[in-house]
Amino acid sequence: MNIHEYQARELFQKFGVPTAKGNVASSPEEVEAVAKSIGAPKLVVKSQIHAGGRGKGRFANGFQGGVHVCGSPAEAGEIAWKMLGQPLITHQTGPEGRVVNKVLVVEAIEIEKELYFAIVLDRASSAPMIIASTEGGMDIETVAASTPERILREPIHPTLGLQPYQTRKLAKQLGLTSAQLPAAGKLFTAIYKLFIACDCSLLEVNPLVVTKAGEVMPLDAKFNFDDNALFRHPEIVAMRDVLEEDPREVAASRFNLNYIGLDGNIACLVNGAGLAMATMDIIKFYGGDPANFLDVGGGASKEQVAAAFKIILGDKKVKGILVNIFGGIMQCDIIAAGILAAVQETALGIPLVVRLEGSNVELGKKMIRESGLAVISADTLADAAQKIVAAVEAA
Repeated sequence: MNIHEYQARELFQKFGVPTAKGNVASSPEEVEAVAKSIGAPKLVVKSQIHAGGRGKGRFANGFQGGVHVCGSPAEAGEIAWKMLGQPLITHQTGPEGRVVNKVLVVEAIEIEKELYFAIVLDRASSAPMIIASTEGGMDIETVAASTPERILREPIHPTLGLQPYQTRKLAKQLGLTSAQLPAAGKLFTAIYKLFIACDCSLLEVNPLVVTKAGEVMPLDAKFNFDDNALFRHPEIVAMRDVLEEDPREVAASRFNLNYIGLDGNIACLVNGAGLAMATMDIIKFYGGDPANFLDVGGGASKEQVAAAFKIILGDKKVKGILVNIFGGIMQCDIIAAGILAAVQETALGIPLVVRLEGSNVELGKKMIRESGLAVISADTLADAAQKIVAAVEAA
């Protein structure tokens, strides 16, 4: 789950992380009111979408840039009028862009230096890791590729947490002065506490700026949260903006299904992430192109399977469906009942190949065989992949 920049500011403020003066608005009139309340000579109006590269983006109406500096509340309102309700296209949104429904208005900060600071979950150590760099304001991937020596890594002990000596070490490596060390240490510690308390999988501050007055503060931030821990954080779940997500993924989440849309034309319905990856791989091996990753989990009900079919069919690119189920906890007859119900409800008009194995497999196959519906059975995964690829090509 991702959140907007203005929501990240709210979390920062809750944990004592300093932020620039400002607020969010959803109309030009609100923008002017916020700008007047800030009372600063220079303001920044920032479009709020779940994508990077906003500053270099362009709007569908021809307006250039999703981040603008202005000198008055009236000018801020005029900029917002050109942004709100318009799709902003960046290198991360695709050609369709994302509609801007809110903008963030903040005081423009006089920047002396831009840094990079992030905390991620490091898979190698199974613990948090700080990644920092003196090259802020840039994509960290670009910095890592061109000047890897400028990437700083500081592992954090999973039980001891971030230690004071580590914050001082990082501050010095980032080129901060001795006078700035106490404030920087307090800032890094607060960000780490936020990362842990909110079950984040990523907390990226880019840029972390040093102002001309010598203050150290985040100017922009990106959060990712561990979806499996969201049950502990209803206040974060309330920040979810479904307008920023793929409607199919939103629908899947309502049925506790794991769905990710892809660009191919053969849909997959599988139980288990590893089996789903193997299914997509073998479709590619036999010349097909997967349309999605869809894991119904180990104990899906008939209703969940039927819902999965409807979500799959919501993708107009889909020309065939491959169901690959290994019945361990899940029983094959339950899956078969869900498949047959979905085929009847949706009046399925595209090829469907089903491969079942495991608990109650013979009963499941018998149900499909005796249904009289146009369902192609397969015995092995290779057999299933070849059959669906051939059926789609022949359709």
